Amino acid sequence: MRAIALILLLALAPCVAAAAPVKLKAGDAAPQFVRTDLLGKPFDLKAQRGKVVLIDFWASWCAPCMEEIPQLSQLQKQYGARGLRIVGIAMDDSAAVTRATMQKTAFTYPVVPGDAKFGNLYGGVLGLPLQMLVGRDGRIVTIWNEVTPAVLDKAITAALAKSGG
Repeated sequence: MRAIALILLLALAPCVAAAAPVKLKAGDAAPQFVRTDLLGKPFDLKAQRGKVVLIDFWASWCAPCMEEIPQLSQLQKQYGARGLRIVGIAMDDSAAVTRATMQKTAFTYPVVPGDAKFGNLYGGVLGLPLQMLVGRDGRIVTIWNEVTPAVLDKAITAALAKSGG
């Protein structure tokens, strides 16, 4: 009986391995996605090619995430004309919760709903906040968990300058 269980487990291992998220790192191409934001507008990452994109994974229950939103909104205002595009990926359990949060907090950038499958596309989102800075070429520049405003500003400025912005 154990031998049969072991054979079945080994036979299923490739399927299980294929479903596991692939850890992303700087230099990797950012996985493409198209999602409708919570205001009903489509957001297509591929259409942002030529811009520097900051992808921010967050949730309303995450205190550090909520502290970063005003800073991110300010960065969008400050660098948007130079080619920065921020997109929030809300990892809340429901769009209603995210919409309620958006009514209380000013966002200057689109917010799209996320889920575990979407998180796996980005290497498995195991902790929040999580940000990925994507260069104009569509490649990941860097990945952070809880980045300071100074470090974030410096990285965005460098990415914009490197890309001719």
